[in-house]
Amino acid sequence: MSALLMVLAGAVTAYVVIYYGVFSRSRCRSKATLQGKTAIVTGSNTGIGKATALDLAKRGARVILACRNKQKAEAAVFDIRRESGNTAVLFMPLDLASLKSVRTFAETFLKTEPRLDLLINNAGLMGPGRTEDGFGIAFGVNHLGHFLLTLLLLDRLKASGQSRIVNVSALLHRLGSVDFNTLNTHKDLVTGQSSWHCFKAYCHSKLCNVLFTRELANRLEGTGSPLSNGLFKWACIPVSDPNDMAASFHFWNLWPSCRALKTVFYNRHNLRFITVWCMVGFLLIIYTVCNIYCIIIY
Repeated sequence: MSALLMVLAGAVTAYVVIYYGVFSRSRCRSKATLQGKTAIVTGSNTGIGKATALDLAKRGARVILACRNKQKAEAAVFDIRRESGNTAVLFMPLDLASLKSVRTFAETFLKTEPRLDLLINNAGLMGPGRTEDGFGIAFGVNHLGHFLLTLLLLDRLKASGQSRIVNVSALLHRLGSVDFNTLNTHKDLVTGQSSWHCFKAYCHSKLCNVLFTRELANRLEGTGSPLSNGLFKWACIPVSDPNDMAASFHFWNLWPSCRALKTVFYNRHNLRFITVWCMVGFLLIIYTVCNIYCIIIY
């Protein structure tokens, strides 16, 4: 019995040390305001995206929630306005699984908004299916949609001064690869729709996020663009959003280890701070090239 009590005591101590010493201390302590700045956050009706949008709104930014689900997005707008006291929080429909929707969003934004300072490509999913254009859903939503969105808005970002782009990736990109033969024949990075294929497709799409971020930074470097005046930064945060993952890939909830992480360590309001660090400039620099950021979540 005494041995069991010692084990339990050790487990509780370890939990307290890890959670309160590592996870709960993840705070962006910057007092920087974003008055006069306009931000777009994709996938911001829930999870890390919503928490990020809330923080930006509290700092005074004009925040555009770029989401597919109108009902959830409007509910998120209401919540963020209430909690932040900032009425400049808007919803614009964006379905990253449709390149037509991406183009329509960009066209509407460019007609109605005079500036864009912060573009946070946060939305992502894991699961089976195809996009409206026939691409694998993970590849299409996680990479292609954000790729096109960024390029369509790039000139507005350049024209707005010290603008910033944040691409949210995952440490699982280390398990990813890009097979161009498979991409050409299947319009996807995998050949099937099984759970394993969905997992691999997610890893591959996250690698695409990283490669896109680095290549865009390289192409902008030395061009005189405000985007090239800063630094390319990598960052890691401890765990992705299990609720959002579960919404797009139900097998996630079947894995005991994932449920344990969700129960023990998960706090989306802590996870948002790494994105906010990128936005306000208070981020530990690990690798530097350009003022475009890739957040590696694991």
